[in-house]
Amino acid sequence: MTTAFDALRLDAVADHESLRRVYDMPGDAAVRKQMSELTDQARRLIACSSLVLVGSVDGHGNADVSPRGGPAGFVAVLDERTLAIPDATGNKRLDTLQNVIATGRAAVMFVIPGRDTTLRVNGRACVSTRPELLARLTAVGKPPASALVVGIDEVYPHCPKAFLRGAVWKPERWLPADAQPSSAEVTLAQLRRPELTIADIRQTEADALQYRYE
Repeated sequence: MTTAFDALRLDAVADHESLRRVYDMPGDAAVRKQMSELTDQARRLIACSSLVLVGSVDGHGNADVSPRGGPAGFVAVLDERTLAIPDATGNKRLDTLQNVIATGRAAVMFVIPGRDTTLRVNGRACVSTRPELLARLTAVGKPPASALVVGIDEVYPHCPKAFLRGAVWKPERWLPADAQPSSAEVTLAQLRRPELTIADIRQTEADALQYRYE
């Protein structure tokens, strides 16, 4: 089946030079604020973050972005160039961890509820099961089975424009709850198992939340 992507990529931008002709050069501040280690202010941002988005890629170039959440400060700063993210129990697919093992790289975006500031961290990565490290990472309820450790190559604070444009923290501009399908409805459609009902999926989701630390 031919998709819109197949048609659009026929005349897509083919090289860096062509892309740059569409945009102005970045300003001095946009370049200078990229660093290779955490400042005290970056540490404070990380300590306030209860949600991170982890980007990774496998050995074949297939990309993935997955969320990780916990109490504010659940990501540990081991030193100015090293972070540790506890791997709380989830769906057990291990997509991110397997990607990191394959390529040794990860990207992390820190999000702070109610704030427009975000922090991007890119770098080398590994998966650790070292007991003394895991014993330090109990913010998600108990020591995790493993931790994603990121050796920082790039720290970059993003401007707030995306969050402002999206009105992320403005409830008065959010769509009503019934404007979107529920999580259970989306899951049921994805599973394509006619014997299951919405009630079955809702119960599975409720059980997963109740036992989320096991």
